[in-house]
Amino acid sequence: MKKQLLVLALTAIAFIGTATAQGGGFQRRTVEERVKAVHEKLDSAFKPEAKKMKMIDDIFTDYYTTSDKTRDEMMAGGNTDRDAMRAKMQELAAARDEKLKTVLSEDQMKVWKDTIEPSMRPQRGPRPQGQ
Repeated sequence: MKKQLLVLALTAIAFIGTATAQGGGFQRRTVEERVKAVHEKLDSAFKPEAKKMKMIDDIFTDYYTTSDKTRDEMMAGGNTDRDAMRAKMQELAAARDEKLKTVLSEDQMKVWKDTIEPSMRPQRGPRPQGQ
């Protein structure tokens, strides 16, 4: 009887571990959560005045809302072409950066592009060999 319970417990643990390893529980952050993260990074890096910070928040809210909508529309249409999606997202990011240039100085834009923006990208853990 003890062996059966042990085998059952080990099977349950293995099943739960496998399900979690397959990406269970991952959810995309909301627009508000992503804007807040950018807000905190830019605020700590540049300390912009409140009026500029509001403009920056508006730029990122628009960017994240548009990119989510575009991604959802492409996926709903059955378009799984990663290159087409990447090109569209790059267009949206370029438009966002043009708007940011009106608010941030040239030096601040350089810090944004070289340091802050790369740190905002989702990080993925190491992938198993052969995949």
